[in-house]
Amino acid sequence: MRNTDLVRSRICGRSRAALILAALATIALAGCGAQGDERGEYRTSKIDRGSVQVSISATGTLRALSTVDVGTQVSGQVDSVEVDFNDRVSKGQVIARIDPANFQTRLTQTEADLVSARASLVEAQAALKLAEADLKRKRDVAARKLISASELDIAIATRDQAAARVGSAQAAVKQRAAGVADAELDVEYALIRSPVDGVILLRSVEPGQTVAASFQTPVLFRIAEDLTRMQIDLSIDESDVGQIREGLPVNFTVDAYPDRQFKGQVHQVRLSATNVANVVTYPVVVEVSNPDLALLPGMTANAEIEIARRADVLRVPNAALRFKPEGMEAPSAGMGGGSMDELGRIAAGLSLRPEQQAALDQVLGAMRERMAARRAAPNSGGAPGGGAPGAGGPPSGGPTPEMRERWQRMFRESLSPFRDTLDEAQKQQWDQALEQLGKARRVNVWVLRDGKPVAVPLRAGVSDGTHTEIVGGDIQADTEVLVGMKRS
Repeated sequence: MRNTDLVRSRICGRSRAALILAALATIALAGCGAQGDERGEYRTSKIDRGSVQVSISATGTLRALSTVDVGTQVSGQVDSVEVDFNDRVSKGQVIARIDPANFQTRLTQTEADLVSARASLVEAQAALKLAEADLKRKRDVAARKLISASELDIAIATRDQAAARVGSAQAAVKQRAAGVADAELDVEYALIRSPVDGVILLRSVEPGQTVAASFQTPVLFRIAEDLTRMQIDLSIDESDVGQIREGLPVNFTVDAYPDRQFKGQVHQVRLSATNVANVVTYPVVVEVSNPDLALLPGMTANAEIEIARRADVLRVPNAALRFKPEGMEAPSAGMGGGSMDELGRIAAGLSLRPEQQAALDQVLGAMRERMAARRAAPNSGGAPGGGAPGAGGPPSGGPTPEMRERWQRMFRESLSPFRDTLDEAQKQQWDQALEQLGKARRVNVWVLRDGKPVAVPLRAGVSDGTHTEIVGGDIQADTEVLVGMKRS
């Protein structure tokens, strides 16, 4: 019995030891699993370099840059039509003829009237010459007191009447001449001519058809002046029209060539708004080059107006801007140093001369000193002075528009000594870049440091719906940023 009890005791001891070891192993594995879950509970994506393009989509109709509707200036029956659809015509070329018989008859009549009026003028001029000669003789006789004063008065009146008849005859000649010219125009207008060089787009008349000239002359022909240059008429929503300006590039496709990309540029933003079902749109005209005549009037163009394009820039996935770890609060402080770095990057693209680079270094050094002094001072919140916009701690709720405007003005004043060293082309590039930097908004992304999420403040530029440009902040390409939580 003693041996049996001893064996049982040893077995029980070994069982208890095995259970303890199994429990310890389970706890260790659970700990390892918990640690792994803590590191891998977030989904991440990388900051990368690439292009960000912002565009507005719209649909419009292609048409010739200049289209002329040709009608008729006289009424009558069409004798012949000299052109057909798609024919090329030159300015002054006869494209249709109206029966000129009636106009020719009226021309003959007016020419005869003109001959009669000229004969009447000659007769009146002869009568005037006779009256003047008679008046001269009677004046000589009256001077010798051989005739009475009344006979002299009658001679004067006869001379004046003859002169008036000459004037009336001259007016009649001018009137008949105008009638001849009018009849000649009608004969000429019976030949319908092309007013421009171009291509026939529309022919709505046939030989034998009667046409009538009126206040609303029917369109007989439509001529496109030059199909190598065309335009697209787009309708842009009022919410987007403020971003469109002349000269913006436009890419578009047409259904006839689905695999071909065409290019154009915004020519005009017209002010004639259209309201349809409380939707306000504005017409935008896009100029298009069509050297191979592939584009035809009336085609539907699916256009993308390129509002902004940034090439080879740091960009962050938009999901990273929307994500915030549960229970975490992002800091509200700005990042003036990041903006300083961005100023250096902008200046690097200006091909600065040594003296210009020295002026920039001096200005940026002074701005960094002021920012450091402000951070070191107690209660340093408020306007950043000469620093970058958002360099100091803004009041709760964020800076007001007035504060932003004041910061921007002080920011530009601080940089003015450097700007004065630039030439006109450099100033334009510099001002545009500063404007973009001023419009940049503050955002936060989250990264893992020592296994914990940490907010990194950035300045965001344009966004294409998938990625957003990073214009300032302390972050590098290939940095992993948090975009969401993994499912359990």
